[in-house]
Amino acid sequence: MATIIDGKALAATTRERAAAEVTKLAAQGIACGLAVILVGDDQGSATYVRAKLRDCEQCGIPSKDYKLPAETSQEELMELVGQLNADNEVAGILVQMPLPKHLDEEAVVAAIDPKKDVDGFHPENLGKLVRGLPGLRPCTPAGIMEMFDAYDIDPAGKNAVIVGRSSIVGKPMSLMLLAKNATISVAHSHTDPRELARICQSADILVAACGIPKMIKGPWIKPGATVIDVGMDRDENGKLCGDVDFASAELVAGAITPVPGGVGPMTRAMLMSNVVLAAKAQHGLL
Repeated sequence: MATIIDGKALAATTRERAAAEVTKLAAQGIACGLAVILVGDDQGSATYVRAKLRDCEQCGIPSKDYKLPAETSQEELMELVGQLNADNEVAGILVQMPLPKHLDEEAVVAAIDPKKDVDGFHPENLGKLVRGLPGLRPCTPAGIMEMFDAYDIDPAGKNAVIVGRSSIVGKPMSLMLLAKNATISVAHSHTDPRELARICQSADILVAACGIPKMIKGPWIKPGATVIDVGMDRDENGKLCGDVDFASAELVAGAITPVPGGVGPMTRAMLMSNVVLAAKAQHGLL
């Protein structure tokens, strides 16, 4: 049976570490405020925002919560981002995605000061990732790398397969694993479906981020492989599940993340770490 990678426990440790750093910075007069902007009334987004604000409270991070109506204009949103860029009490800015369809998400992301981009999505921060330079990293892949460290999983020399190529998970994940000397394959919606199982079977490390419930089955997994399930899906009974069929995968994998309780908690915890990193960088402490 596989080792279960406990994202909840690791996230708690990560938040404790962030809280200690926030206390130290506050003693030096350095603010670690986080501004969270939610446009519209998407219930999933609202739930995520509430969870992030609870994490802030737990870590002693002052938060500013901006709930804007769905009809907010591009100009109004950009003006708010500009105000927060100039606010010295705000170390990090997070605009909850997705935005209503009439708003230009890319323009909003680009408008955030890269030093305050705690999601790690700004082109400057993604460019630093490509170049191997220090910077704010997207929270989900950063959290997965923390999991590898905590469980002594060394990517060096391993075959790593990422199923999914989003800018939020798949692409930055591939770059972070490459930086740790793994050999990378990225499968996606145009990968020949007849080849997908074979590609997954080659993986010593398999990261599933395709958004298809239970797509990856036990027979697709190399015995002893590390399986990281980024998916947050619903099965045919409406129950929360991942992109991996956990029941069959657990019998084959060497280590595996559950859903829920795996990658999700670490994604949120890394946001807290990014706020601390942003505050330190803005004051020349890195």
